[in-house]
Amino acid sequence: MTDKTSNENAPLVLIEGMTKSFHHDGNELKVLRGVELRIERGEMLCVVGASGAGKSTLLHILGTLDLPTSGKIEYLGTDVTELAPAKLAKFRNESIGFVFQFHHLLPEFSAVENVMMPGLIRGLSRGDMAPKAEKLLTEVGLKERLHHRPGELSGGEQQRVALARALIMDPMLVLADEPTGNLDTETSDAMHRLFFRLNRDRNITFLIVTHSRDLADRMPRVVTMRDGQIESELRRDLPIEFIQGTSETESPLTAPEPDTEDDSQSLEA
Repeated sequence: MTDKTSNENAPLVLIEGMTKSFHHDGNELKVLRGVELRIERGEMLCVVGASGAGKSTLLHILGTLDLPTSGKIEYLGTDVTELAPAKLAKFRNESIGFVFQFHHLLPEFSAVENVMMPGLIRGLSRGDMAPKAEKLLTEVGLKERLHHRPGELSGGEQQRVALARALIMDPMLVLADEPTGNLDTETSDAMHRLFFRLNRDRNITFLIVTHSRDLADRMPRVVTMRDGQIESELRRDLPIEFIQGTSETESPLTAPEPDTEDDSQSLEA
């Protein structure tokens, strides 16, 4: 089975000939059409394109939440599509973090309990997980919100809890699907800076699906999809000025005042 140290010379992710089709009422809908993609460890890239281009389908398959119709997905040289279901679930839990447009926090649990959840599901003890969850929440600027429930947090704070949860198992890759789509401009900018700081400081690989032109304009690698294929790629140097001034004590990570309404969402099955 793939682990975080296997085949050190292989790229983090290698996709070859990936297709995905859905069938409905005897009709075939081709969503992905021969996608080829290589992601190196420590990269930061975003995927852009019009609605229906296949971006979210690509992300779900990368996250092993779905399987391709054909083609392969290798993580560090191992084709994960060949793993048995139980091994695939274990790989997903330990190696991939997810951040979605809706935070999907459990409303009855505190921020620190939500962050611990992937480890608890894996069978790890609360005693082992709690200090790590508290450290991550502090790192994303929520030191004073550890024991607040989602309904007591602002939208930006809820997303940072979701980000900390995505990092709790030390994943090889974090997949984010429109992570700032429901946030205002100022809060979105703070989240973007946080992504860049975590990439810089922790060497975390991020793949972000976004419609945010502001974020795409700052990314070192932009993959554009159209009609289920990768239409183009743009690579450029990371703008250092964008990630400067993002330490834990500086203003970009300062949380806005909590919203008065409870916009928490229940975890989807």
